[in-house]
Amino acid sequence: MKLTPHLQDADAFYEQLLDAHAGLSREDAELFNARLILLLANQIGDARVLADCIAAARELPVAAT
Repeated sequence: MKLTPHLQDADAFYEQLLDAHAGLSREDAELFNARLILLLANQIGDARVLADCIAAARELPVAAT
């Protein structure tokens, strides 16, 4: 599992992600996110790496509301 930045153009990816959510209801945005996660998980394919990513994501600090 890679923990250091690995995206070729993180800003462009973030902009694409924001654009993909434009005009979506909260429910549709959540469905989009679920589909995207499953597509990306399929690209990774390795169950151990996916489990490590899930564990790492749970360890990240939660943003204050």
